[in-house]
Formats: sequence, C-alpha cells, structure tokens
Amino acid sequence: MLSIEEIKLLIEKLEKVKKEDLQELVDSNLKILKDIALAVDANNSEVIDRMDKTPEWFARDLEQKKQNPNVDSALLRQIRTKIFQFAKTNLYNSLEIGPGNGMFSTEFKAWRTNFFLDITHKIIPPISGKFPAMHRKHLKFYKTNNTECSNIPQGSCNFVFSWDTFVFFTQKHIQQYLKDIKRVLIPGGYCFIQYADCHYDMDLHEAKRGYWNYNTKTAMTQIIKDEGYEIVEMNQFRPGASYAIFKKSGKQNPAVYKVSEITLD
Repeated sequence: MLSIEEIKLLIEKLEKVKKEDLQELVDSNLKILKDIALAVDANNSEVIDRMDKTPEWFARDLEQKKQNPNVDSALLRQIRTKIFQFAKTNLYNSLEIGPGNGMFSTEFKAWRTNFFLDITHKIIPPISGKFPAMHRKHLKFYKTNNTECSNIPQGSCNFVFSWDTFVFFTQKHIQQYLKDIKRVLIPGGYCFIQYADCHYDMDLHEAKRGYWNYNTKTAMTQIIKDEGYEIVEMNQFRPGASYAIFKKSGKQNPAVYKVSEITLD
C-alpha cells in the first residue's frame, strides 16, 4: 500500500515527465493521485496528528538524542566547516533555530551576539554551560510559538542556522518560518538550513514512519523562491543530511559566501 509520502513523490515525478505523447496518461494519473493525496490528508487523523509536533514530543526526542546522537563525528566536522565559512565579520549577530542540546551552539563565537530560538527555555542551562562565564553575556535566548520570532531585533542578524529542526516541519510551517526570518536578517544575510529531501530513500523512510515531515528539494526550492530569497546552494553531505543555503536580497552583509565542493571523509 502506498504511503501519502510516496503518493506525493509520485505526483512530483509525473509532473516532471510530461510529454505530448504521454500527456493524457500523465494527466489522468495525476488527477487520481492528487485526489487520493487530498483525501488522505483530510481524513487520516494519524497523518494530521503528526504534522506539527508538540513541545513535549521535541523534549522526548532531545532526551533520546543525548543517548544516541544522530550526527556522527564526520558529519559534525563537515557542518562545522560550512558554518566557519560564514564567520567573516563580528559586526552582526547569529541566530540558531532549534539548538536543542547545543551540538553546534559554540560554533558562533565569531559573531557579536548569539541568538538562540527554541520552543522551550530548558535549552538555556545546557547551552550556557558550554560557554565560559565571560562569554555568556553574548548569549540571548528566545522562546517561540511555532515560527514567531518578533522579540529578536529587526535587521540584527547576518546568519541564520538550523540543523535537525526543519526536517520535522510541514512545508507550510517552513514557509511561514522563512517569512518571519526575513525581518531578522540584514539585506544580504544568509540562511543555512537542513531540510528533508524525500527524493532519497532514507529521507522518505523517515517521513513514512512519521518521524520527519514530507519535503523534497523541488518543494524546498519553490518555498525559498516564493519568499523572495536568492538560492546560493542546494546540496547534501549525504542522504539524510540535505541543506539549503540562501540569502535575503541586498548588499549590506560584508561576509560573502562562495559555494565550495564538499570534502568527503
């Protein structure tokens, strides 16, 4: 039996392969599949319940990851190296969305102030504990409900980072987040965000079992463009570790990122 994620993926593939000689076949199958997808989304309470996860769900997930981290040392180095490429000025601040247990939080010391946005204040002790006492004055913590980040000063950040967070969001949730982030970014500010690309079996498996939410590179590209960002890089370190780098229009940012090849260990 096809899952809703597989149905949506098949819809996307059929839309891409339209040819005159296949038009009638493709259109008829697309209509059937889209009707099925709409019906499942509307009536399957299990799918609806897992769309936007609760704070309690995230708290349990973080506890499990303390014992079983999902980022190994090789991937950790690759992500840190990528973050370092944005650390070229201390004139502005960084924002990390969903820092969780603080796996990457100490990577932002080059920025003037490090903003952390999460759905709970429970992240404050573990993250603060990773920094020397003298540096803690440069840490600012904010709590969000869904995508709200209005407490973060407007135009204060030139870099927004998030890993192992946006994979849990619906496409609608992601789009609203990108809309809200624009207020925080300076003109020319960058975002470096992991997302689920269900073109790959590993990502699709995580979506089918209800852990991640369904997304693809095609859909993510469209969301980014719809929100007016310029796509700089869409790539992956490995299946299950896809990322998008994009920027707000403008030239205020003195840090300019250049796309580089990924070094595989």
